[in-house]
Amino acid sequence: MALEQTINDQIKHAMLAKDAKKLRGLRAIKAAIILAKTSEGAGGQLAEADETKLLQKLVKQRKDSLEIYQKQNRTDLAQTEQEEIDVIEAFLPKQLSEEELKEALTGIIADTGAASPADMGKVMAAATKQLAGKADGKTISALVKSLLSK
Repeated sequence: MALEQTINDQIKHAMLAKDAKKLRGLRAIKAAIILAKTSEGAGGQLAEADETKLLQKLVKQRKDSLEIYQKQNRTDLAQTEQEEIDVIEAFLPKQLSEEELKEALTGIIADTGAASPADMGKVMAAATKQLAGKADGKTISALVKSLLSK
C-alpha cells in the first residue's frame, strides 16, 4: 500500500511540474498496481514483495521493447521506453553491481555444495530467493552458468 500512496503523490507532483516523461512512467506503475490489486485472488492488497516483483516485471517488459526498438532503429520509441525504465527503476531497491553479485553467488554455490553445471537448478533456486529484487534473473543465470563451468 505504501508504494501506491507514493506513486499517487509523485503523480500529483509530476502533474504540477508538467513533467510528462515522469508522469507517463508513474501512470504505468499505477495501472499495473490497480490491475494486480483487482486480479482474482489478490484480495485488494499487495505485499511489498509483490510490489517489487511487479516493478521488476514492468522494467523487464520495457527493456525487451527497448531492445527491439533499437534493433529497428526506432530511436523515438526507444527513448520513450528508456525514460519509463528510469522512472520505474527509481522505486526498485538498489541493484547489486556485478562484483557484489559474483561474491553473493560464490557464497550461494559454496552453501549448496554445487560443483558442476548439473547443479545449476539448486543454485538458481537459492539465488533467486536470496537476491530477489536486487538483481535481474537473466544476469544471475548467466553468472551462475559461468561460475559453475569453471
